[in-house]
Amino acid sequence: MDTEMILEFDKIKEMWTELALTKWAKEKIRDTIPYMSESELLTKQRETTEAKQLIEKSGNPPLVSLNKIREYIQIAKTGNCLSVLQLEEIENALVAIMRLKNYLNHSKQWEISLAYYEENLDSLEYIREMIQLQIRNGKVDDNASKLLKSIRSEIERNEDAMREKADSVIRANKECMSDSFSTTRNGHRCIPVKKEYKYKIKGTVIDQSSTGNTFFIEPTSVTKYYESLQLLYIEEENEERRILYSLTAMISDDAPILEQDVSMIEKLDFIFSKGKLSLQYSGIEPKINTNRSIILKDVRHPLIDKEICIPLQFEIGNQFKGVIITDPNTGGKTVAIKMVALNCMMAQCGLHVACKQADICMSSNFLCDIGDGQNLSENLSTFSAHIANILEILKKVNKNSLVIMDELGSGTDPTEGMGIAIAVLEELRKSEALFLVTTHYPEIKQYAERKESIVNARMTFDKESLKPLYQLVIGEAGESCAFYIAGKMGMPKEMLKTAVMEAYKSKELPQELKNMNLENRLEKENIPHIQKKKESNKKQELVQKFQLGDSVIVYPDKKIGIVCKKVNEKGVLRVQMQNKKIWINHKRVKLHVAAEELYPEDYDFSIIFDSVKNRKLRHQVERGKFIGDEMIREV
Repeated sequence: MDTEMILEFDKIKEMWTELALTKWAKEKIRDTIPYMSESELLTKQRETTEAKQLIEKSGNPPLVSLNKIREYIQIAKTGNCLSVLQLEEIENALVAIMRLKNYLNHSKQWEISLAYYEENLDSLEYIREMIQLQIRNGKVDDNASKLLKSIRSEIERNEDAMREKADSVIRANKECMSDSFSTTRNGHRCIPVKKEYKYKIKGTVIDQSSTGNTFFIEPTSVTKYYESLQLLYIEEENEERRILYSLTAMISDDAPILEQDVSMIEKLDFIFSKGKLSLQYSGIEPKINTNRSIILKDVRHPLIDKEICIPLQFEIGNQFKGVIITDPNTGGKTVAIKMVALNCMMAQCGLHVACKQADICMSSNFLCDIGDGQNLSENLSTFSAHIANILEILKKVNKNSLVIMDELGSGTDPTEGMGIAIAVLEELRKSEALFLVTTHYPEIKQYAERKESIVNARMTFDKESLKPLYQLVIGEAGESCAFYIAGKMGMPKEMLKTAVMEAYKSKELPQELKNMNLENRLEKENIPHIQKKKESNKKQELVQKFQLGDSVIVYPDKKIGIVCKKVNEKGVLRVQMQNKKIWINHKRVKLHVAAEELYPEDYDFSIIFDSVKNRKLRHQVERGKFIGDEMIREV
């Protein structure tokens, strides 16, 4: 399973990434995993602490994003020319380096070693000043060189002369013009001439209006200035390119220094992002040990508001290696074990922890089984997924592991689940790993009491408000509150008696239930009733319509018969015809003469409808004689 996601360390990384500015720092954050070197981890923790201290004393450092600077350095190193905009970005980067140097230099007064990273930064002031002098407002400045200034002055004089010549032609030929001012078309200074006068004005037609009524003509007196300007523009472009190449060459010459600056800013961005993150959740630097012990004072979940999150006290590793929380579902168990493991993982990644005080051991790996783990794509049930995860954990666990398991043994038969839970705990105990486990099984309390290296724990619970207090008490086993909670919630006394009898084979209620007012009754709510479809009385009507012995007319032949069997559920009755009996639908039968008119009351119709053999057998049965296996069937 994805341990980072289970423990919500991926969300910590999301918060952390937002606090970094450079692409390199963001990628390093995403790739951060627990350090395995104690000396390296201590260095990373010290960096986080010093970054936090500098931010608290001197404010946030003036860091900027340098995501494209490395690319520009490579362009310069390969001999290509950087553009004006690229040079301006490098200038901004050098300004940022200068400001960061000033920030760190000022922070040296606090005697914090992180401030001395300033000595590894070189703001290359002469390059920055050259760029500022020669590049301005997105273009090469006029004063970048004397030649460029001279060329641009000459360009300006020629453009003014072109405009004056064009305007003078307009003034001299007002009647031929469609407008009173000149314009530029395709780089040429043109005058707007009416269609009918286009041959009167000497010059070259450059363009035409959309209607075709106006021709834009470059006067002959203007053309010579246009040709001069084209040469001046080429000279200007060449001089600008020379200046850009000169600046690019300066950057290329000092590329190693600039690359070192960029690397240092990226590294400082990563370090300061850890300090900013610590400030967000009021973190502290934990002590790091390799003695396989964890002590957390007032530990909180860093993703939960400090004002809301209730801190826990936690300790493991000195006298015992395993903590088993055996509460019922009163809240807080899962959050508690995730909170401990998350802070331990953060500490080993060089981050501060959300505690008042912490002493955390390094772990070789963090192994978790939390959540139902159901995998529909692999057709795994909740229990199967748990077992698969547990077996993977047992393959990887060693004495330096930190293991957390939630609801161990759940998802199957309670007796078998309890047995599996104890078997897993025994394997964890043998591995000497540190482990935190939650479970519902009361038998596991007894197991933990028998093992010296394992201790019970419980989450506190307010019996009056029925609310969890989110306080972990190590050394005390959780007690079942199911009957108590049920009683407080209004379960009737008789139901609780039944529950106690089934659970403990006792008719006596526990004392805490006897002290409660259990004269509750289940008040039935008004729930809409299901309305059944009304059954048809058709059959009943037919039964009443056709009685045994009725004389009926059978259609379509209109023959007379006697009803010998009443209508069945399919609407079919049997009629005695001459020499035969037939089954016929009631729709083809019509009452002719009712039986009460034909026969006296209590008339024995078997005389008419039964065979002699059947009447004889029935008479024998009525007299108590057995017929054996003989079956009487009506032919």
